[in-house]
Amino acid sequence: MSEVKPPVLRVLDVPAGVLLPELHDILQVAIGWSDSHLHQFVAEGVAYGMPDTDAFDDERDETGVPLRALPAHFTYLYDFGDGWEHEVEMIGTGGERPGVVAGEGACPPEDVGGPYGYSEFRKVLADPGNPEHDHLREWAGNWNDSFDLDTADLLLRQTVGAVPASVRLLLDIAAGGVKLTPSGRLPRTLVRQVQERYANWSLMDRPASIEEDLPPLAALDDLLRDVGLLRLRKGVLAPTRAAHDDIEVIRRLRSGFGPDHGFLAILAGDALASLVAEGPCMPQDLAARLLGLFGDRWVTSQGQALDVARTRSELYRVKPVLVALDLIQDCQGVWAAGPSARWVLPRATALAHLWLS
Repeated sequence: MSEVKPPVLRVLDVPAGVLLPELHDILQVAIGWSDSHLHQFVAEGVAYGMPDTDAFDDERDETGVPLRALPAHFTYLYDFGDGWEHEVEMIGTGGERPGVVAGEGACPPEDVGGPYGYSEFRKVLADPGNPEHDHLREWAGNWNDSFDLDTADLLLRQTVGAVPASVRLLLDIAAGGVKLTPSGRLPRTLVRQVQERYANWSLMDRPASIEEDLPPLAALDDLLRDVGLLRLRKGVLAPTRAAHDDIEVIRRLRSGFGPDHGFLAILAGDALASLVAEGPCMPQDLAARLLGLFGDRWVTSQGQALDVARTRSELYRVKPVLVALDLIQDCQGVWAAGPSARWVLPRATALAHLWLS
C-alpha cells in the first residue's frame, strides 16, 4: 500500500484463472477493506473498473478480464476520495491452494482520510491526552493495530470459494450422461441416490420417485442447467466442460445470485450472513432480523413493500436452492447455516465476517 506507515504488505496465492472482479473481492478481504467504495485497476496506462459507473469516461469494463491479461506490475486503486493505492506484483507460481502466505501491517480504517489522515489518526490514538483521542477511539470501533494471518487466510479461501458437496454429488452422478425419462424427468435411480445422501430433502417418509419429491434436488437441477454446468442433449443430461473446473463451477453458481437477480440475491446473502453471525432461528425470526437491515430500501421480487410476512415469503422462495447448495439446513423448522454458508456467496462471506468482528 503506497505512502502508508507502518507498511501494509500481503503475499497472496490466488487461482491462476481469476478474473478482475474476483481479484477485487480477494484483495478486499486480504487487505482488510469492507468494499464500501469504488475501485479501479490500472495497468500500462489502461484503467479497468466496475461496469455501469460514470467515474471515468476512459475506463474499461473489468468484467470478464482475466488477471493473466495484466502485466506483472499494476496498481489497484480503492476509494477515490481517500485515494488508497496498492502496488501489485505477480511474483510467480503459487502453492496448491489459495490463501494469504504472509503479511504485515493493519489495514487503515475506512474513511480515515487517506495516508495523511491515517498518519494523524495513529498519532491521536497513541496520545490519550489528545482532546480528539476518545472521539477517534470510539469512531474506530473494533479497529486495532494488528494483522491476523490465520483469519485473513481463512477469509481469502472462503472468498475464493469451494464447490458444495451437493453440487459435486450431482455432477459426479451425471458424469457419464443420464438418460431422462420419456416425460423429461430425472431417472428414479438418480433421485434415490441423492435421497440416500440427503434424506432430509425428502417431503415424505418413503423412497422418492421424482425430483419434485426432493425439492432441493429439483432446484439444484434447474440451477445447474441455467448456469451451464449441466446440458440436455438428445434426452441425455451430462456435465458441460465448465463443470470440470472448480473455479468455473463456483463462478457459475455465483452467477445464479448475481445483480440480475435483484432483491432475492441480496436476501440470500444477508440471510446466510445472519445465520452465521447470529445463529439458527425460525424463518419468521430471520425475516424480522433482515427487515431491520433492509428498512425501506428494498421491495419484494413482486415490487411490494417489505414487512415480516412478505420477507418470510421471499425466504421460502429461495429456500430450496439454498438448501440444495448446502448453504442452509432446515432442522424441524429451525434454519441454520449450512457447511457451505461462507464458501459460495461473497456477500455472505464478507457480511458474516463484518458482523462477527
